Amino acid sequence: MKYISAFLLLLMTGCALFRPSLQSQLEPLEMTRIEGGTFIMGDVIEEENDDSLPLHEVTLPDYYIGTYEVTYRQYDAYAEATKRELSRDDGRGRGNRAVIYVNWYDAQAFCNAYGYRLPTEQEWEYAARSGGKHEIYAGTSDPDSLDHFARHKNNSGGYSFLVGTKKPNGLGLYDMSGNVAEYVGDYYPFYKTDPDSIEYYPLEERAMRAIRGGSFNQEDNVLRTYWRVGVLAELQDHTIGFRCAKSAGKEN
Repeated sequence: MKYISAFLLLLMTGCALFRPSLQSQLEPLEMTRIEGGTFIMGDVIEEENDDSLPLHEVTLPDYYIGTYEVTYRQYDAYAEATKRELSRDDGRGRGNRAVIYVNWYDAQAFCNAYGYRLPTEQEWEYAARSGGKHEIYAGTSDPDSLDHFARHKNNSGGYSFLVGTKKPNGLGLYDMSGNVAEYVGDYYPFYKTDPDSIEYYPLEERAMRAIRGGSFNQEDNVLRTYWRVGVLAELQDHTIGFRCAKSAGKEN
């Protein structure tokens, strides 16, 4: 009997040794290093969105953020490796299209699988504004140039596109305005009562989450780099996706 037990133990150990790691089953994510700095966060033209006021100064260390929005190809590989249900699509194909119909928990879990996380609102806005510049949209402040940088209601045909098909902003980041709106890590505070909050809620905490960047289905004012919208963390929508981030010099 002890020989049979030893054989079974050896067999189980061998299976574990040859089981591919989660990391080896994931599609690579391209990340861009962002040099930290100090910037004025919020509605820099003080025109449209009260939730983006008052303006406040933020200082960030270096960090990394996804060069592109997460795609179906990347999310499908993760879902298959972790035995999760595949995200729905809208019949327009998968591959390198920005993944949609994922909630905040799905997005955070995906990033965690890489040793990453969702970006904070501060990280997201600083990156979208090409390092904290006063850019109204990601890549430009000129509404007449917006079509070169973003998919929005007036040029998308009503659906999301492959990532990276428009021009990047000044940091080489694509689709920070438009294509799909993006979940960020923190909950949705109101600047008037809590402008400096970067509180990062744990996975089990139910709260409103911020989404940034606007989508293919929205007017250009929602694509502004300071525009904020709060949604329930459970929301799975055809206009919302995400990208990942990580602190520089850290694995988590």
